[in-house]
Amino acid sequence: MKKTILLYGLALALLTFLLKGIEYRYYLRELSVEFYVGAVAVLFSGLGIWMGLKLTQAFRRKETPRAVSPKEDPDPGTVEKLGISPRELEVLQLMAEGYSNQEIADKLFISLNTVKTHTSNLFSKLDVRRRTQAIQRGKELALLS
Repeated sequence: MKKTILLYGLALALLTFLLKGIEYRYYLRELSVEFYVGAVAVLFSGLGIWMGLKLTQAFRRKETPRAVSPKEDPDPGTVEKLGISPRELEVLQLMAEGYSNQEIADKLFISLNTVKTHTSNLFSKLDVRRRTQAIQRGKELALLS
């Protein structure tokens, strides 16, 4: 972060010196205004392209979250008997891995309210009141590895 700020500061300082140099030449040679407008446009276009490349590189480096599926397939009979949906199984797996509701929402690309709804449904289907109880019950029923 400090390196980026330093680079921007240096670029702006160089641009200022360049513009002052052009201003000096303007008084010396009396170049047309179009030349200076074009020079400033080229400089700022170059700066914009450079910033765009830096931002896209930073975006590409970020790891995109992927949907998580249970490590081992749970017993289909148990899942069907309890009426647990595949998405609820994913939420249960992520709860067992220690993720918060917001982290689960981010990982599965769903809203926080949807995670809370899935959690509430899981609690009623597993007949529990807390996350820890749901995880323990999921292990007992072989829903979790």
